[in-house]
Amino acid sequence: MKTRIIVAAVGLPLLLVVLLALPPIATALLIAAMSVVAVYELLWATGLVKDIRLIGVSMLMALTVSLWCSGDMFWAEALIGLWVYVIALVCLMIASHAQLSFQNVCISVFAGLIVPLMLSALTRIRVMDYGRYYILIPLVLCFGTDSAAYFVGCAIGKHKMAPIISPKKSWEGAVGGALGGIVLMFLYTLILDLVFHMEVQYAACILYGVLGSVTCVIGDLAFSVIKRQTGIKDYGSLLPGHGGVLDRFDSMSFVAPLTEALLLLLPLIVA
Repeated sequence: MKTRIIVAAVGLPLLLVVLLALPPIATALLIAAMSVVAVYELLWATGLVKDIRLIGVSMLMALTVSLWCSGDMFWAEALIGLWVYVIALVCLMIASHAQLSFQNVCISVFAGLIVPLMLSALTRIRVMDYGRYYILIPLVLCFGTDSAAYFVGCAIGKHKMAPIISPKKSWEGAVGGALGGIVLMFLYTLILDLVFHMEVQYAACILYGVLGSVTCVIGDLAFSVIKRQTGIKDYGSLLPGHGGVLDRFDSMSFVAPLTEALLLLLPLIVA
């Protein structure tokens, strides 16, 4: 627990510096590095894919996707990159059909394309208008929900939510986490209103809080299922006390794209 707290105390301020104080390219580079590590964790650490060629191509694709999201995102470039990636995977499968199954290829596509595309929602949010303020929304939702769920679960958690998938999670903790995410989202919106004098939509704030906190729980459980099915405790050890990138940012990969979509459809700050 002590190590976990120390890493969080050091890591969170550094994360905020990158997201808020440095130019958007710093966010893109950070997400790119995280995505590359996440691909390695999801494929190699789990044992789902052991072919170094598939892993290498997928890590390169994750890097490409992350950097693409930091620019103007031309779709012609995206289609060419996707074509090259799929052709590379298919050619590897054809060349090593006895060792590489179609299942290996599909898992690699999920790791190399879907995961970085979801995580890179943070990069896309950062370059929006008011991006420096919006980028904190998924952090508030994820960390708020996780923290509230932990403390409520420890205090009054009795009914196991998913005893096989995640033995420590309780329904009481899940409800407490959802309420915590909603409350913190409301408080953050209140700060934008009263401190930064921005015109905000409180109805949107509540919607963000409800959907974000529920999605946070689902994202956490989703990656926990993969760990249980593959028999591992953590995806990695990059973050002492927390595990790997996917252990710490599993729910973020679900909440960030949801936040991006909500911001596009129902902006929190009225221009």
